[in-house]
Amino acid sequence: MATCPECDAEIEVDEFDVDKGDLVSCPDCGSNLEVTSIAPVELETVDDVDEDEDDLEDDGVDEDEDEDDEDEDEEVDETSGDWDE
Repeated sequence: MATCPECDAEIEVDEFDVDKGDLVSCPDCGSNLEVTSIAPVELETVDDVDEDEDDLEDDGVDEDEDEDDEDEDEEVDETSGDWDE
């Protein structure tokens, strides 16, 4: 058993099923928690800032893909002009 640092609820976490660094969610308050120790199991609240940084990195990848799509559209437009002649 572990205790949620946000709401002090008892969370059933088997120390054999988790590793240090795993993420769990509190069933009572919904807080995202990280396993910081496995013997005994201890949990800490995960900063939401880290998740936002990951989202920003993902958005950068999507922009590159959008640029590739625009290049393909331009090529299609150029070839469609040849058909009109």
